[in-house]
Amino acid sequence: MIVYNETIIVDEAVHRQWLNWMQEQYIPKVMATGHFNRYTILNVLDSPNEGVTYCVQYFADSREHYKRFAEQHLQALQAIHYQQFENQFVLFNTLMQTV
Repeated sequence: MIVYNETIIVDEAVHRQWLNWMQEQYIPKVMATGHFNRYTILNVLDSPNEGVTYCVQYFADSREHYKRFAEQHLQALQAIHYQQFENQFVLFNTLMQTV
């Protein structure tokens, strides 16, 4: 199983609005690509960063599913994210495999 993880540090002033937008708008668009079979949202406790830190993990059956997602959809989806919450979050991603 491949896990594509997005860690997002969101300004505290907008984190509830951001979370709602993620659940209602962004994540459904990611899932509609058909490359992931499930997702989970985590809130990082005791984060050393300012703001509120979340991890959104998307689960794919293979690295090829993730690769197609990244090639076909990732840039456009991230552009929407940056446009919606410009200068209000920092995002980094990680690709992992379950063992």
